[in-house]
Parts: sequence; structure tokens; C-alpha cells
Amino acid sequence: MSDLFTIALPSGRMSEESLDFFRRSGFADFQIPESRELSFIDPTGRYRILLVRNQDVPVCVLHGGADAGVTGRDVMEEKQYDLAIPLELEFGYCRLSLAAKTDDLERIARASHLRVATKYPSLTQDWFFKRGKSCEIIHLNGSVEIAPIVGLSDCIVDLVSTGTTLKANGLTEIEQIMESRAMLVVNRSVFALHTEEIRRLILTFRKAMEDGRQAHTS
Repeated sequence: MSDLFTIALPSGRMSEESLDFFRRSGFADFQIPESRELSFIDPTGRYRILLVRNQDVPVCVLHGGADAGVTGRDVMEEKQYDLAIPLELEFGYCRLSLAAKTDDLERIARASHLRVATKYPSLTQDWFFKRGKSCEIIHLNGSVEIAPIVGLSDCIVDLVSTGTTLKANGLTEIEQIMESRAMLVVNRSVFALHTEEIRRLILTFRKAMEDGRQAHTS
């Protein structure tokens, strides 16, 4: 591990939400310059942020590239990484859902076997299996919404936030498979040592979430 306490964040919307949460909680205030850099150090020189793909956050933490990370529950459930999860955080809400072309919903409901495009083959296979349905998984890493449009699959399983992307591509959400939100994940060796940084991280984040809930109820 680096001497700096390092936190891996998923690039994109969740990194912005994470950094905003860090500021509001009083943990650290990272000033991200307008550049293509993927590593940043806070003004105190105590903490470093790494920006990586969402799916790579737990890998980075597991293999010692970072002490802790923020990633989605969907990523952790798909791969079952051996990491400590001391906290679920109150941002990054979305849902993993089954969706298909709007004009094809009746056929999908009647079908005994479906071709399903997804970034989540394990979660998808398990969901269909538990319902006694047969499916062929087509594992894609990019925009899975294109698959039903070009005839690559009958339907998709993907993350949905607002549903805007589905509608823009003529797709309709059929059923929710699971909810997802941001989670704090920690390397078990770091967590077992009860380092001051981990304790401060957990206590600071927990207090910020409790204060936020109290503010909404008052």
C-alpha cells in the first residue's frame, strides 16, 4: 500500500457524488482540475483518490492498489468480491432491471427461452434460474440497449436510473431485479488493522448520514 491513504472511485456520476459527500461530511475536499489525470491528492496531503472504471474499483482494493473504495452494490453482488463492506452510502441509487422493446412485451412474456444481453451475467442467470426460466446470456461491456434493436437479443438486463435511456431507444422496463446504491468497500487486511484512517472514515461517513436523516425529518 502507498503511504497515502488511497480511495478508489468509479469515474463518472458516482465519483462526483462521492466527492460531494466527502466535502459535506468534512472528510476531505478534493479539488479536481480540468484534466485527464486519474489520481489526485487532497490539500492536506493525507489522502489520494484514484478514478477507475466502476467494475475495477473492487479489483483495485482487493489487490492493494487502494485501501478503500466506493462502488455499487450491483458490482459487488455480481462478482462476490472478498472485501469488507462497513457501510452502505446514501447516494448512487439505481436498479438492475429487465427491459425489452416496447412493441415486443407480449412475446417476451410468453417466451420459454430468451436471449438476454447484459453486463451482469451471474446476476441475470441466477434471476432467471430462480424463476424456472431458460435464457442464453450475451455478455456485453458497452451500451446493452442496442442489443434488442439490432436483433442481438430479445431483452436486456441493465442498470436503470431515470429510465430516459430506455425510452430513447424504444425500450420498456419490465421488472426490477435488485436495487443498488453506493457502498464503502475496504481491503480486509487494512480493515483488520483498525487503522486510524479507516475508523475516521467510517465514523465521519456514518455521522454525516445520520445528520442528513435528522435534517430531513426535522
